[in-house]
Amino acid sequence: MEPSRHGPPLPDRPGLTWLSQVRLPESGACGQPERKDRGGDGPAELDLHDRLWRVAIDGQGRIAALQRIPPGSRAAGIDWQGDWLSPAGVDLQINGGLGLAFPELNAADLPRLEDLLELLWRDGVEAICPTLVTCAVEPLREALAVLRQARAAHRPGRCRLLGAHLEGPFLAATRRGAHPLQHLCPPSPAALQERIGGFFGPDEGAPTGEESGEATGSRHNDSPGGAAPDWSAGAAAADIALVTLAPELKGASAVIQTLRRQGVVVSLGHSEATEREATAAYDAGVAMVTHAYNAVPAMHHRAPGPVAAAALRDDVALGLIADGVHVTPTMAVLLQRLAPQQVVLVSDALAPYGLADGLHRWDERTLVVENGSCRLEDGTLAGVTLPLLEGALRLARWSGRPERAIAAATVLPRRVLGEKRAISELLLGRPLTECLRWSQGAGGLCWQRAA
Repeated sequence: MEPSRHGPPLPDRPGLTWLSQVRLPESGACGQPERKDRGGDGPAELDLHDRLWRVAIDGQGRIAALQRIPPGSRAAGIDWQGDWLSPAGVDLQINGGLGLAFPELNAADLPRLEDLLELLWRDGVEAICPTLVTCAVEPLREALAVLRQARAAHRPGRCRLLGAHLEGPFLAATRRGAHPLQHLCPPSPAALQERIGGFFGPDEGAPTGEESGEATGSRHNDSPGGAAPDWSAGAAAADIALVTLAPELKGASAVIQTLRRQGVVVSLGHSEATEREATAAYDAGVAMVTHAYNAVPAMHHRAPGPVAAAALRDDVALGLIADGVHVTPTMAVLLQRLAPQQVVLVSDALAPYGLADGLHRWDERTLVVENGSCRLEDGTLAGVTLPLLEGALRLARWSGRPERAIAAATVLPRRVLGEKRAISELLLGRPLTECLRWSQGAGGLCWQRAA
């Protein structure tokens, strides 16, 4: 085994089962790339893509150590034949499912919400930021209260509820998409307080760690979920983790400052921002673009817009709906090539997620669901019913870069919420049953639980 700053490799001591020839979807955080190339396919990229690891599993089924395998070598253990090991998915933008729309939640919906969280877990999603689209103040506050109650009742076998994603109401009317015009609101600290007063953002970021040649240790966690302690604080303890707004609106700067002081991630979306306005927002702490390409000015050779402005930086994530409808495959792959460490997959799934195609209610309106796409009756694209990891499979097929697609659904969303540990550190202590195994075959990329 390759030596590391932590000392010599672990011996094959009794009680450990070793997995060999394992790949990890390694990636850096926005602003902290693990490699210097910017989207190319040169030697540094290929070296990282082909790096193999040996993974130790202890008697309790938890990951106890990870060791790099030197190039050209093989190591003893159960041969994974180059399959990837990752944590499960994290969805930063999901609006509901099984007929539930998160902005309409009330206490009577808790049993169905629990069913939805179990469905998400079966679909390979470990945690979500439940997304509350623009609505009236009273239902928004009621939904936040119900989500707080459900968050406290987390248990194994269910997807974890993180802090909510408020998508609105501080949006540009001309870019509102399916958001109801009557509930849009000019941004101000007073309007923000009216909606979220008494609810809280993250207290601080998640633990940090450094990539090294070997990671060892045992991370104990007393949380109900029993997973490695990603979610012991920060976004998991918050009522609100993420807010989408249009930063060019008058009054938005003060709202951005208030949210950043609370540790809330601010995302540009449903916005008319120019390149200059977007750049000023990113400099002020806006750290993401909500569903890139959609409901924002398009990239143009004379007016690059907010997506191009973000792609030129290392500190702004780019949310992407990889259904092939919201964004064509060509443009999705182009974006990931431009900014491979920044593209974060989101589902944007709506209430009919988990239900059959057809007509479904959404507030006072009707959704037409066909082949996984949701539209209003006037044809306005509203969202999808596809699982998050389906987006990863599609992006991998379009791009031919499965490791990037895996990271975009499982690792990079955690970076947006403050997770800075390298993937090897992130996996330590995690039950193998809560991880995913990804295989690339003739039929494309597929996933299953790792144990």
